Amino acid sequence: MTISLFYFTTTLLYTFSIAMHSFTELVDSCAAFTLKNLKEANEKTIEALQVSGATSLVKTLQMIQLQKAILAVGMFSIFEANLQDYLDCSLGFVEAKKILSDEGELGTKDKFEDLCLAINVLKHGRGRSYDTLVAKATTLPFTIKLPDESLLSEGDVSAISTLIKVDDAFVQHCGDVISEVFKVILRVRPLGSVRIGEIGSAGN
Repeated sequence: MTISLFYFTTTLLYTFSIAMHSFTELVDSCAAFTLKNLKEANEKTIEALQVSGATSLVKTLQMIQLQKAILAVGMFSIFEANLQDYLDCSLGFVEAKKILSDEGELGTKDKFEDLCLAINVLKHGRGRSYDTLVAKATTLPFTIKLPDESLLSEGDVSAISTLIKVDDAFVQHCGDVISEVFKVILRVRPLGSVRIGEIGSAGN
């Protein structure tokens, strides 16, 4: 019974590991693919705007920007779900931050925390996450709309109403940080070694 449970758990954890590997690889591919297609659509729309000021073209540009925000939020949301499975916990981001802190990966932890806050702001708007980012706005690797600013990109017809500027660089930064975080986690928790060891010792 114990041996069967051991092999079942090993197989399950291996599946989680493969899923996490696949996810981090897919994040990079998905971001690159989506940004490439959005760039092409953006260029074609801007070209069309040179001869027509149709509202539909302006809406298309705004849709492209909104799609980038949706992509960034989706990447982080799915990453959290994958972390919960891989780390066998209910709060994937909290556990990931603890691991980064314990391993002395403070630079990665800071970037991860800032992005978690930024994604929170994109999802929920003003609040504690927004206030925290505003307090360190000058040191962030992305742009946040300050309380006294009207628009993030004044004069840009493609601009949408978000407190975080979600451009190609922001989306790529999200993908890079997700990969960095997972590399540390995989180093510390390779294939669920802690839980497998616990099951093995329980049967002795």
